[in-house]
Formats: sequence, structure tokens, C-alpha cells
Amino acid sequence: MVKLVLFSLLILIFLSGCHSNATATDVDLFQYKNSYVGDNSAVVNTVIHLQGAQHFSGIELKTKEEPYGIVVNYAWSESELNEKEVAINNASYLFTLIQNVDWVTFNFEMHDGKEVYEMTRENLQERYEKELSEIDNEDELNELIQESLGDEHLLN
Repeated sequence: MVKLVLFSLLILIFLSGCHSNATATDVDLFQYKNSYVGDNSAVVNTVIHLQGAQHFSGIELKTKEEPYGIVVNYAWSESELNEKEVAINNASYLFTLIQNVDWVTFNFEMHDGKEVYEMTRENLQERYEKELSEIDNEDELNELIQESLGDEHLLN
């Protein structure tokens, strides 16, 4: 089963690479709104259209027991993006779109080691002072993210 999931993920990653000139604005991410952590297709399709997707290297869905989570891995050594901002942005999207995800961990593989950022739905919603499941469109979510990017307390 695990091999089948990993093989499916590799196929999705390969297929997404064939569309390398596509941008995040080409896809309505809110089509995945109300999906679940167990829907690996929705989760992977969301992640490969978020910031830093060109450096995406893998994903783990933690669905065996609650609280449910997602681990997203990036090969970040060639990236010029700010990994903290990417973590905040991507966690905000994942918590908004996926109903039952309680936590997200981002692993950024760097030249000199690994940077790890962990975020929980509860913590992010407290900081935003907003229930993320109530957000209905990208403009509203992006505005909320931009207002909060300077808050270092968003990351655990």
C-alpha cells in the first residue's frame, strides 16, 4: 500500500514537472476546499501549486491517528524564496482547504542542514483571529497572509 501511494506521488510529481511553465494562478486552489488529509490527490495537487512548488521533493500524510498532519519536504538549497514566508503561506492554504488537518511540518533541505517549521491549525487561527474554514476565496486568504507575515510567532 505504501509503495502504491509513493508511486502515485512520483507520477503526480513527474506530471506536474511536465507543466513547469504553469503558475499558481493557473489553478483555482479553492476547488480542493473541504478535502481531507486522506485524499492524497487533493493534498498533493494543492501542495504542487503553492509557493516553492518547484522545490517540492515529497509529502507524508499522517492519517493513522488523530491529530492528523502533513509533512512537506522541499529541496531548498537552490531556492531564493524565504522559507519562513513559504511555510506561513502554505500552511495557511492547507488549513483553509483541508478540513481535518491539525498540523503541518515543513522540512527545507538546505546546503548546511535542514530547517524545520511546524504549525498547528489552532495556533494559526489564534494568530489570525479568524476561523480558516470560513475563508471562501484566494483574495481573502492572501490578504490575511500578507497582513500577518511579519509575525514571527506564527511558527512554533
